[in-house]
Amino acid sequence: MQIPSTELQSSLIEAVPNLRAFGISLCGDVDRADDLVQETLVKAWKNIGSFNEGTNLKAWLFTILRNTYFSELRRNRREVSVDDSAIEQRLSVHPEQQGAADFSDFKKALMQLSDDQREALVLVGAEGFSYEEAAEISGCAVGTVKSRVNRARGRLGELLGVNDSSEFGPDATSTAALVSFRS
Repeated sequence: MQIPSTELQSSLIEAVPNLRAFGISLCGDVDRADDLVQETLVKAWKNIGSFNEGTNLKAWLFTILRNTYFSELRRNRREVSVDDSAIEQRLSVHPEQQGAADFSDFKKALMQLSDDQREALVLVGAEGFSYEEAAEISGCAVGTVKSRVNRARGRLGELLGVNDSSEFGPDATSTAALVSFRS
């Protein structure tokens, strides 16, 4: 096994917060996202020889995470399990602060999008990838990514009952979410 350069090792570590955020957006579960990130890093480390230095490491890692997630999803479709944390979340009372409630509604609406739409929206809107980079990560055409992002934004508006950004509160959480997903 080839040992990556110190610079490449540093880049792998720097990518962890972004990988974690992407993992959370895909599966909606922090613990499962952490497992996905760990598995992604193990796979990347084992296959570091297939990475071409000078290319986009972050896109390579996101592709590994995405493929790992969808492989697990296909494998787990046949399994039936009871998720205690999901039951607890439904029974819990959300904070009374409007911004926190809006953000909670946003996360729920985001998880109602199709996997393809959510992935495209998160890659472009939250992670800041260009449409071209998102298309490379997703393994589809640029036009497909643009269409998915557009449909995802429209569907989020429908799910949230929002016609205008002025309907959100001026708090930092709402503003940050709007800025991330508007671009």
